[in-house]
Amino acid sequence: MPLNQQIVLDNRPVGEATASNFRLVTAETPPLADGQVLVRHHYLSLDPYMRGRMNEGKSYAAAQALGEVMIGGTAGEVVESRHPKYQPGDRVVGMGGWQAYSVVDGNVPGLLRRVDTTHVPLSHYLGAVGMPGVTAWYGLVKIIAPKAGDTVVVSAAAGAVGSAFGALAKARGCRVVGIAGGADKCQYAVQELGFDACVDYKEHADFVSLSKALKAVCPDGIDGYFENVGGMVLDAVLLRTNAFARIAVCGMIAGYNGAPLPLANPALILVNRLKVEGFIVSEHMEVWPDALAELGTLVGSGRFRPRESVAQGLEAAPEAFLGLLKGKNFGKQLVKLA
Repeated sequence: MPLNQQIVLDNRPVGEATASNFRLVTAETPPLADGQVLVRHHYLSLDPYMRGRMNEGKSYAAAQALGEVMIGGTAGEVVESRHPKYQPGDRVVGMGGWQAYSVVDGNVPGLLRRVDTTHVPLSHYLGAVGMPGVTAWYGLVKIIAPKAGDTVVVSAAAGAVGSAFGALAKARGCRVVGIAGGADKCQYAVQELGFDACVDYKEHADFVSLSKALKAVCPDGIDGYFENVGGMVLDAVLLRTNAFARIAVCGMIAGYNGAPLPLANPALILVNRLKVEGFIVSEHMEVWPDALAELGTLVGSGRFRPRESVAQGLEAAPEAFLGLLKGKNFGKQLVKLA
């Protein structure tokens, strides 16, 4: 069995996460038992939720254990199998973590899934046709539930979730407006992803200024908002919401380092009779087949061409992850392992 490089959580961050919170180790891969599968990871997914898992405090999921391999989605290839459902050469996705190989129990539902790479590249199953894409689908379809002609807004618009949200919303006839950090990301959202407009939040010192910019590109107000950021961005959007607007709360990356995120105008939730709903996509597995089918069609047909930021080698994962938290990525952030 091959030697396995792994990145473990060595210590918990105090405030901002740093590369010193992680440690690279080498471990022996155990021999397979009946029903197990050995997977060589080709790609590792990096996602904002991982920052919350690094903390010890109460959250919607258990904290990442110290000294254990960091949690993370993976896409790769079966290299050895003692399970009849999987054969060497099968392309699969799972939650193999920050390591080169994983040994997976093929009898446990949901741990491993075979994928077809004929029309969709393997890496996209960690992004547009994976968890980020399904996240966008659930927030749009099940919470915002737009009608054709509605104006919908998404923060972190150039990221994996935001870009998928834009493609899905345009397919439903919506006016789609993004909020992103930097002129290059806004240009990408409009010119490559087909957004109707995109506002650069970095050009605005406060939520009042940002809200004025949103008013210019959302003249009929905002009917639906997909929240990835929180803080000033949420305050700005709330000022532009229409009566009975729907807000799907997916992430609050502005507060992942422990900073409080007070609302400037919480009364708007009442005044505008807003529906504000947080969700965790792993709690809604029943929608995954429909979501993945639509996302796969959008990508396979070329109507949605997701962009990826790819770091090379497992040892690059910590710095790539820290860059993701600071918005340095375009589209889905991956680490290429093989």
